[in-house]
Amino acid sequence: MKIAVLSGKGGTGKTFVSTNLSRVIENSVYLDCDVEEPNGHLFLEGPVLLTTPVALPIPVIDNSLCDGCKKCVDFCQFNALAYANDKVLVFDKICHSCGGCEIICPQNAISEIPRKIGEIQKRTYRDTTLYTGILNTGEESGTAIIGELLNCVTPDDFVVIDCPPGSSCVVMDSIKDADYCVIVTEPSIFGSHNLRMVHELVELFNKPIGIVLNKTIGEENPSEQYSKEHNLPILLEIPWSSELGMYNAEGKLAVEKDEEFREMFSGLLLKIKQEVVK
Repeated sequence: MKIAVLSGKGGTGKTFVSTNLSRVIENSVYLDCDVEEPNGHLFLEGPVLLTTPVALPIPVIDNSLCDGCKKCVDFCQFNALAYANDKVLVFDKICHSCGGCEIICPQNAISEIPRKIGEIQKRTYRDTTLYTGILNTGEESGTAIIGELLNCVTPDDFVVIDCPPGSSCVVMDSIKDADYCVIVTEPSIFGSHNLRMVHELVELFNKPIGIVLNKTIGEENPSEQYSKEHNLPILLEIPWSSELGMYNAEGKLAVEKDEEFREMFSGLLLKIKQEVVK
């Protein structure tokens, strides 16, 4: 089973929920797909056991063969190629690595070389295996890293996917193979607005959805109201707690510090399993 944990923005408690959820699953696999700012390893601590680079193929021009026909420039829809001073220029940061320029070149003047955009680190924490995707600073997209992260698991693994925040392409890549999506949201108008965006995205993929209401304070909760209006099951409500804030600040897992929280997340896991088999 693959459970994707999402949020409309950073700071809602997505990593808090996904790391603690992974620890109530026996022999779980945790994928940190928040490749721009991964922090699951701060809670699931352990030495790096394996580092795997992730690279994309980038075109290289052999100017001795290029006759200046500019077919490759005209073909590239991303404007990653330009012709100036009698040679083709490559802007590798905006290249989408489609390989079309190499195929279309009539002079066979284009080949490809790998360009590293990031890496994947493997750790273990007790019986949880952690794969962390890390995008190099300045890179445009982490979709290739997320694809490699998803290839790290087998069909028999019980996987928790810590998705990037928001509703961009990298989020779509993270949830495409998920069996269930958990959206973590806050009790505010801003929180309900971001909940709506992520809800609409997940619905495009026709994935079952459940809601975790985090940092509730016993007052009016626009996110709760939105969930009820759209018949979204509320799986768990986590009251605001200075104790939880302290655990997070210290990089501690609540389920390992307090039996009440272990029971809370064990109940969350049970509800997710029940939702999946409906």
